[in-house]
Amino acid sequence: MESEEDAVKKERVMEARARNISHNVRCTECGSQSIEDSQADIAILLRKLIRDEIQAGKTDKDIYKKLEEDFGETVLYAPKFDMQTAALWLSPILAAAAAGGIWAYQRHRKKTNVHIMALNLVRGVPLTPKEKGTMLEILTPPPPEGIGSSTWWRRLVGR
Repeated sequence: MESEEDAVKKERVMEARARNISHNVRCTECGSQSIEDSQADIAILLRKLIRDEIQAGKTDKDIYKKLEEDFGETVLYAPKFDMQTAALWLSPILAAAAAGGIWAYQRHRKKTNVHIMALNLVRGVPLTPKEKGTMLEILTPPPPEGIGSSTWWRRLVGR
C-alpha cells in the first residue's frame, strides 16, 4: 500500500516538474505560446521529450540545457544574461537613471535663481541673506495655477 502511494506521489512530482518546464519553453512553431498551451505537433513531441528526460533521472537544468542546444536560446522564455542580452536586461535601469537625472537637473535649475547670481557678479560683493530673500520675493514668479498632482487626473477623467 505504501509503495503504491509512493508511486502515485512520485508520478505527481514528475508531472508537476514536466508542466513547470513546459510552461517555460516556447513552442518553436507557434512562437507566442508555451509548449504546455500549444497543440502543435512539435509541442506535443517536446512535452513527451521532457517527460522522458525526467523519467531518465535528468535535472531541470540538464533538460533546459538540452533543449537550448537542440533548438537554440529562443526556445526558452527567460534568456541568459550575457553580453548579447545585456542591453535588454539593463535598459529599464538605464531609462530610470536617465529619468532621475533629468528630474534632478530640473529641480536644481528651479532652485537656482539666475538673477541673484548675475547681481552678485555685477556688484562684485555677494548679497546678504536679507537682500537675497528680498530679491527672491521680487523675482520669483508665482506658480502657475491649475498645475498640481491631481489636476492632470481631473482633466483626464473629465472633472
